[in-house]
Amino acid sequence: QVQLVESGGGLVQAGGSLRLSCAASGRTLSNYGMGWFRQAPGKERSFVAAITRNGGNEYYADSVKGRFSIARDNINNAVYLQMVSLKPEDAAVYYCAASNSYNDYARSSDYEYWGQGTRVTVSS
Repeated sequence: QVQLVESGGGLVQAGGSLRLSCAASGRTLSNYGMGWFRQAPGKERSFVAAITRNGGNEYYADSVKGRFSIARDNINNAVYLQMVSLKPEDAAVYYCAASNSYNDYARSSDYEYWGQGTRVTVSS
């Protein structure tokens, strides 16, 4: 089992940047495909980005392509989400998730482990 803890959320003005971190413990992170999801108030949780076990492939939701970047550090058991040019519609609670073997990296049900989330607020 793997435990995930997100950090790095906060309040930022539109156009600003944030870097979210996800620290893993319990098992080696290199065993898992990793993803970031977000959930805004009143909305369903949605896919943001994913990265394969060795970091060789990255996937992004259309809404964040070119602005967000996912990265992983398997030595330090961490995953990151760099967010730039933030928009008010990016405001949400962001969750880090780990999957043993996702068939669909964008499907939340394919991820077995989840963090508690970190809130991102974007002021206009």
